[in-house]
Amino acid sequence: MLEPSLALYGETFDKVDALLQDLLSKSHARYALIIDLKGFVLAHQKALWAPKPPSLDSLATLVASNYSANLAIAKLFGEGGFKEMVQQGDDIGLYAQELAEKALLITVFDNSSALGRVKLFSKKAVEAIQVALSEGKNEPAPVMSFDDDWRDSTQALLDGLFGSEK
Repeated sequence: MLEPSLALYGETFDKVDALLQDLLSKSHARYALIIDLKGFVLAHQKALWAPKPPSLDSLATLVASNYSANLAIAKLFGEGGFKEMVQQGDDIGLYAQELAEKALLITVFDNSSALGRVKLFSKKAVEAIQVALSEGKNEPAPVMSFDDDWRDSTQALLDGLFGSEK
């Protein structure tokens, strides 16, 4: 089973979430996402005024694949990789920058926001997010536990679906 390469939870997630919202506010972009190179969405924010985004899972998978293709192109030229990617259409643009070894910050913007502004604030967000990630490295992972009420309600649900063993 594939799992995300970067775990965000607790206080670190809250900090990163706030940094993504700040990025949207300052850059005037529509959406900001952190994805890993496997195509998992690790965190995302949407500007209040922005329309509903396309499928974020599809977007993350396609951007991660595109990043991998660009990495292969960079290696053809003897480069270790390209640190950022820009794609612009008539109305929508996408700016992607390496965030960590296995993650990217994706900023989706429209023609009301200048690419330079998006790049500037995305770069600042990457620096701040990297600090938050390094500070949260030792944060303990959440522990999942199920109490008796959960067990009993789950058992009752399963008994209702499949019948009781009694």
